[in-house]
Amino acid sequence: MKRLSLLLAAGLLSACSILPQSEPLDIYLLPSTALPAQTQRVDWSLRVNSPVSNQLLDGTRIVVLPEPDRINTYQGVRWSERTPQLLRGRLLDAFHDDGRIQALSNEEQRLQADLELVSDLRSFHSQYRDGVPEALIQLDARLVDARDQRILASRRFSVSQPASDTSIASVVKAFGQAGDRLSRELVDWTLAEGQRATQ
Repeated sequence: MKRLSLLLAAGLLSACSILPQSEPLDIYLLPSTALPAQTQRVDWSLRVNSPVSNQLLDGTRIVVLPEPDRINTYQGVRWSERTPQLLRGRLLDAFHDDGRIQALSNEEQRLQADLELVSDLRSFHSQYRDGVPEALIQLDARLVDARDQRILASRRFSVSQPASDTSIASVVKAFGQAGDRLSRELVDWTLAEGQRATQ
């Protein structure tokens, strides 16, 4: 009986050794550069919602299109959050840096707001152009009256940024630069349309 127990234990140990090892995982934050602070202030509040996305983008994998009609993901790397939350955090940081809207919140906090920024995330991937990867972020944004859910303004933002080489670090840096440009454009647009709507 004792011999049988030893054989079973040895068998279990050898079975464990043939299980696949989990791949090393590098977790990336979305790089960002702070926007310059503005001295003006507005008297209305804004809720920034997480973008709605398709199933492919609603995760932590970093998506790449090596060819126009083929979708893949970079192996062994992930974003630090699901992509919609990653981008929402970047946009909120941009509004805070800018400083013109003091009363900011997101949908999880369930706070009252005058205006709401809702959006659809159409693209958040890298794609190859002439052998060079570029980060592409495409966002369909709508500024909404939070009281009656009326759309006040809408716009598609599309930003692409080539990477300096094919390494994942360069691709992530390109995403950060694209995110900075998108944030600047979206903050300025939101302020202009928000002022027009609340006057």
